Amino acid sequence: MIKLFISSLCPDCPAALDYVKKHGIKVQIIDITSSMKALKFYLKYRDRHPYFKSIKREGKVGVPLFMIDNGRRFYTLEEFSRL
Repeated sequence: MIKLFISSLCPDCPAALDYVKKHGIKVQIIDITSSMKALKFYLKYRDRHPYFKSIKREGKVGVPLFMIDNGRRFYTLEEFSRL
């Protein structure tokens, strides 16, 4: 299962949502701004994983984020669409 971490406040997230809808890709959508539980889960993951080092350095939150069960993650729609 693919998880798509988004924020309802993110200007880049609608494009990711449109992409999965247009291509019929089944994803579990997790809006990190919908609850403290979702936000804490995401921040704990993000703050411990080296993948996000440059993203945090740029002052970005790191959403939208596509995460595949096998641990692969894609911060940009361009990365994900190359699958």
